[in-house]
Amino acid sequence: MSHITSRRGLLFGTAAVSAGALLTACTSNETDDGKAAANEQPAADDKPGKHVTIGFAGPQADHGWLNAINDNAKSRAKKYADVSLEITEGSNDTAQQIGQIETLINKKVDVLVVLPADGKALTQVGLKAMRAGIPVVNLDRIFNSAQAYRCWIGGDNYGMGLNAGRYIGEKLKDKPGARVVELAGLDNLELTKQRTQGFDDALKNYPNIKKVARQAAEFTVESGQAKMAQLLQAQSKFDALWNHDDDQGVGALRAIQQAGRDDFLMVGGAGALSAFQAIKQDDGVLKATVLYPPTMAASAIDLARALGQGKGVGGLAEFEIPASITLYSAVVDKTNVDQYVSTGFR
Repeated sequence: MSHITSRRGLLFGTAAVSAGALLTACTSNETDDGKAAANEQPAADDKPGKHVTIGFAGPQADHGWLNAINDNAKSRAKKYADVSLEITEGSNDTAQQIGQIETLINKKVDVLVVLPADGKALTQVGLKAMRAGIPVVNLDRIFNSAQAYRCWIGGDNYGMGLNAGRYIGEKLKDKPGARVVELAGLDNLELTKQRTQGFDDALKNYPNIKKVARQAAEFTVESGQAKMAQLLQAQSKFDALWNHDDDQGVGALRAIQQAGRDDFLMVGGAGALSAFQAIKQDDGVLKATVLYPPTMAASAIDLARALGQGKGVGGLAEFEIPASITLYSAVVDKTNVDQYVSTGFR
């Protein structure tokens, strides 16, 4: 679920780069030859500056990915001596989360970081904060109006599907009559539809590959196990599986082991530590996972700090931070897993 309900990093490229790395890439406004840069607006860096109080409000951490979102925000804020973090308890109840955000507004925090349980339902409180002069960093699940936030940063669900499909496609491109199956997430979520669409679009580039089955699970270990068991029973032969979510993938792997199947490759989604460990061990069907990293919360803290200090982003010519940052869904397999292990969530 890494992301559930629009839930659900990396910044500007294929490598694991947080916004912090980008924000600190330029620590002065001089060029290498000592001349003043054209952009005289200072870029954010790690040096202490104006104190910034950041209010952070997210949903209840009822999933490994969401718990990691909170952990990333807290640990990033502790990195800076000039940042105080006001973090709410988190709630999936819309009215309660609105109340928590209104409390932060009344406390007059300098910047808000909000991962809404429901982007549409919380749009008005985002607008309220912006009208009160408190810039909002909208994290992942997007508000209905661009007026409700100063900057949006989040994952690429379509890109997840696209890169999963490309990875599988390249592995099976020389196999005639290749068959693949898909274990999706909750079908009532737009993010699930986006992931499936990206996967299907990628497979169109491989005419030898046919998707023969799809089951929708619920982003839980239990649903992953039950739905995977159904897929295995219905499909006696296939070559690859794409599972949308590494948490439900724990259950899917249990079903696969119970069925004694090892005749296909599996690609996961999100970037759980358990998936990274299985990929590194390389003694099962799980060969790769497509990221939807919770490090986006750390990046959101970096962006909020830059906003509060009136600074720009190192490495970019503009005076201001971007209005929108879509993170890249990198593929992690045994060739690069060591690079990503530290970002894995439990």
